[in-house]
Amino acid sequence: MLAVSTVFGGIYRAAFRALQTRNIPLYRRLPFGDGVLAGLVDADTIFALSSGHGRCGVSVVRISGPAATTALRCMVGLRNHLPPPRTALLRSITDPQSKEVLDRGLVLWFPAPHSFTGEDSVEFHIHGGPAVITAVLQALGSVPGLRPAEAGEFTRRAFHAGKLDLTEASPRRALNAHIFS
Repeated sequence: MLAVSTVFGGIYRAAFRALQTRNIPLYRRLPFGDGVLAGLVDADTIFALSSGHGRCGVSVVRISGPAATTALRCMVGLRNHLPPPRTALLRSITDPQSKEVLDRGLVLWFPAPHSFTGEDSVEFHIHGGPAVITAVLQALGSVPGLRPAEAGEFTRRAFHAGKLDLTEASPRRALNAHIFS
């Protein structure tokens, strides 16, 4: 089990390092206070592997925030219309820069405020192989305005949006909401 966790942790860290080399800000200075760095700015659009780690046939990559629909359009090649809300569509998921097909999987769109986080959200249900997961996470990292989610950030956003109460937003749920720390 440790070896599988190490493999998936390595995938996430590789995608995280790829974002850092592109000078994508992971933290922003807020206009108030003493210029303290604030790491979890809700104006950011976040993404993460949200399915469990280990052997699996299907993995779920979740995106949440104002640029979620931009990521959906870039990765799936939608031009005019978004898919119907909460409807699974089988689509080719492509790298927005190279236009290479990364996988063929289910795509779901959850418009705000009717999503887990209360924000526009997108889910890609892709094959669970490490190569596919890595490719999709790296492609998402190349979309402007997206950054990897911090541990428990989806749960925190859901709590702030009033989608969860304090008992539902327990540390255990926050830990399970994002696998890698």
